[in-house]
Amino acid sequence: MADNKEGCGLNTDGNEVKASCIFPNGDKYEGQCSRSASGELVRSGIGKHTSASGIVYTGDWHEDKMLGRGTLQFPSGARYEGEFKDNMYHGSGTYVFPDGSVYRGQFRHDRLEGEGTFTDAQGLSWTGDFHGEAALGLKLLHNL
Repeated sequence: MADNKEGCGLNTDGNEVKASCIFPNGDKYEGQCSRSASGELVRSGIGKHTSASGIVYTGDWHEDKMLGRGTLQFPSGARYEGEFKDNMYHGSGTYVFPDGSVYRGQFRHDRLEGEGTFTDAQGLSWTGDFHGEAALGLKLLHNL
């Protein structure tokens, strides 16, 4: 982060460093930071990163990567809320598609992977095992 920032204001409170940075590409970051082993300032703790294209991530950071819980909001209206690992959806989460359909379940390396429920824009829900774009043996849930 240190080498790629245009302007970065720092506020140190004990061991915690809070930063407000603007990157050369127009991205912005506000939140907690720490020093890496090499002395570089990296996003670590809770923070908000807004890309120049309007994508907003708010949540946990570790060594300049999204790691832990957070929310990623896209300009299209799509949104992911859940667990991240190495800047990817990984673990339990919810993805809301631009048309309003929703997937709740497991993710692995940015893909739907494992047990989950998909509810389409009309409100019909299917549950089962998801494997990327394949979801064999889904069961339609009935609301009686």
